[in-house]
Amino acid sequence: MIHRPASALAALCLTAGLAQADYTLHILHVNDLHSRIEPINRFDSTCNAADEAEGKCFGGVARLATKVAEVRDALRAQGQNVVLLDAGDQFQGSLMYTTYKGAVEAEFMQAIGFDAMAVGNHEFDDGPEGLAAFLDKVGFPVISGNIDVSRSNLLAGRVADHAILEVGGARIGIVSALATDTVETSSPGDDVIFTDEAEALRADVAALEARGVDKIIALTHVGLSRDLDLAASVPGLDAIVGGHSHTLMSNTEDGALPYPQMVGAVPVVQAFAYSKYLGHLVLEFDDAGHVTSASGDTILLDASVTPDPAIAARVAELAGPIEEVKARVVAEAAADIDGARESCRIRECTMGNLVADAMLDRVRDQGISIAIQNGGGLRASIAAGQVTMGDVLGVLPFQNTLSTFQATGATVLAALENGLSQIDEGAGRFPQVAGMRYVFDAAADAGARVLGAEVMEGGAWVPLDPARTYGVVTNNYMRGGGDGYAMFKTDGMNAYDFGPDLADVLAAYMAANAPYQPFTDGRITMK
Repeated sequence: MIHRPASALAALCLTAGLAQADYTLHILHVNDLHSRIEPINRFDSTCNAADEAEGKCFGGVARLATKVAEVRDALRAQGQNVVLLDAGDQFQGSLMYTTYKGAVEAEFMQAIGFDAMAVGNHEFDDGPEGLAAFLDKVGFPVISGNIDVSRSNLLAGRVADHAILEVGGARIGIVSALATDTVETSSPGDDVIFTDEAEALRADVAALEARGVDKIIALTHVGLSRDLDLAASVPGLDAIVGGHSHTLMSNTEDGALPYPQMVGAVPVVQAFAYSKYLGHLVLEFDDAGHVTSASGDTILLDASVTPDPAIAARVAELAGPIEEVKARVVAEAAADIDGARESCRIRECTMGNLVADAMLDRVRDQGISIAIQNGGGLRASIAAGQVTMGDVLGVLPFQNTLSTFQATGATVLAALENGLSQIDEGAGRFPQVAGMRYVFDAAADAGARVLGAEVMEGGAWVPLDPARTYGVVTNNYMRGGGDGYAMFKTDGMNAYDFGPDLADVLAAYMAANAPYQPFTDGRITMK
């Protein structure tokens, strides 16, 4: 596998048609960092010191700072125009966020020198208060055009619909949109009103064009499939720089989508997630503001990139107070435990079985017989060998608690249908289960995908009875209606949402079953 150096890429882009271009814009971009402030391993969770010493780590803000400075400085030295954009979801995913609640993300984005950021759904994980505190600490525009925050005393006037960046004598318009299901996937509250992404973008493009801005970039957090739709349906966009779906685009890596994805004349790009890659899109415009060429690639931030020493030192300082917690060994894994989103959001996965089994085991003596865990709540895999509390918290960083309640079989079936309703998008609502099994048809219409469901009774599988009441355990996020599980909020009975932290439950279960042997057993079957 060959990764072209950024400097070589820049040179290639510059010689591929610069003489014919009236204006060239280099867009450096990242998305979905999810608080991966420290370097990550091959499982996208925090890398340990031994692996770092062996050159097995990727990303982290110190590496990102090095590569951004290298590429940006080289281009500016050549008289080129450069912007650095973030497509959202800096928040949530590591102990850095759990401990510092967005302050470190703000600090390092300021240090690296971002020019604009889209609001991601996880920026609302601690409500409008969490986003407001972040806005207090950054000096660049944080935008989203399809949310109305005018009713929020915390956010009113602070999240603009769009931004205009002055770059090399040209005005670059940045418009943005956030996935409308954020009301289900995060906690924006009642005072943040969402509107249709396409309608909002059309209005913002028109507003910019009325001001004479003819170079317009959409910085979105809606996912690749929606970005492709927007590229086809919103006139006036010159490119879309997106996030949310964690899509890897690369012209050198096996299995990746080509970079960029073209929809007519509109390039659409994304740079995976977790600080592992830096995207570099090169746009050439004619004098009418039309894109005549789009090129570039993602840059892998592997061990060949030396971390910025000042930023690395600051990261180490911030990590100090939480290092003891992270380093505590709590269990052992007999083999790798797969918690990848590519697995746990579309099928039975070993991490899904582990977490659901741990949940059910903890409350089985309370009359609970079914566990349901959203695949999107599983944020990392665990490697074979000693398992630390840091590993566990990498999988379950949200500080969710166990929630128990009673529900009819009809409600459980509705929950499964909800969990399967967006499987084609890899949505986080996919249901991992314990104490039950189900068969589904992903090709059927949403709402009619469950072909059969059974529960374990007396050591035997029996059909799920729609009229019967069952004891159910899930996490407090889902029980409150998150990820579309509104039926748990409205139809759940005798709910108790304040059980132990799910990460503690998982650590205890693994310790009791060490060395834990990951497995799948056919509890989820796709026709």
